[in-house]
Amino acid sequence: MSNPDPVPPEPATLDRITLRRLVQIALDEDGANQDLTTNALVPPTQLGRARIIAKQAGVICGLSFGQETYHVVEPRVQWMAAVIEGMEVAPGATIAHLAGPIHPMLRGERTALNFLQRLSGIATLTREAVARIAHTDAKILDTRKTSPGLRVAERYAVRVGGGLNHRFNLTAGLLVKDNHLAAWHARGGSLAAATRAAVAAAGPATAVEIEVTTLGEVEEALAAGAPALLLDNLDPGTMAQAVARAKQAGALTEASGNVTLENVAAVAESGVDFISLGALTHSVPALDLSFQLDPDADQDIRPG
Repeated sequence: MSNPDPVPPEPATLDRITLRRLVQIALDEDGANQDLTTNALVPPTQLGRARIIAKQAGVICGLSFGQETYHVVEPRVQWMAAVIEGMEVAPGATIAHLAGPIHPMLRGERTALNFLQRLSGIATLTREAVARIAHTDAKILDTRKTSPGLRVAERYAVRVGGGLNHRFNLTAGLLVKDNHLAAWHARGGSLAAATRAAVAAAGPATAVEIEVTTLGEVEEALAAGAPALLLDNLDPGTMAQAVARAKQAGALTEASGNVTLENVAAVAESGVDFISLGALTHSVPALDLSFQLDPDADQDIRPG
């Protein structure tokens, strides 16, 4: 982890409708309204308190999902965040306090933790990647390698971690990759012709990016008017040459392919504008958080 930032970033937040939809889907999936174990052992009147605690250092993300989970399950459960979104915490830190009926606390526990752990893991890895290239002008991007149905949430976590979002989906720009080019080449077309066709199809308001793997392809795409290049799996020396040539042509560059925390600084030092990391969302470990209940054995909800 990097040194704590006293002023976490202010990413664009998720709207309440989106939050409610994602939380409701997760609660339905978990059968939160028919918790057989809690129904058998915990009376609806029993009160208690709970804390969500960090078991490892990381960047906290997803507090609004925890709050919305309990608003849906039972509004009488009080949710009080103990940190702010984007804050770096140490092991043992309290993330949130809960108070109220134990029955709905337990029914919503896993859904709240799943969101918090997953999104905090993404924000933590993103923050670390951003810190490792802070001495350069490059920016960290996510990819479309997200959990099905959770892209909007996971990309929010990338923003909390200090990264930027790439195109949200297939309607948000033209990214001509190897398989597009394979289909194009099979019909006898060149990379230059594919570039011109993509630019013409996009029009002036839609982004176009062309994947290239050699310096020859860099020259061909730039000569055809490519406004941005995706530099795929280039070695550091070749990447630096490609970036220099693209800058001369006024084109943006993005590095992609086999980028890790260990080599991201070297990639950034090539001068690329952006670095995309699929690992931010497709294989990031969840941040280890714990839900600790403190029942009030003698206290029940009183009627009236």
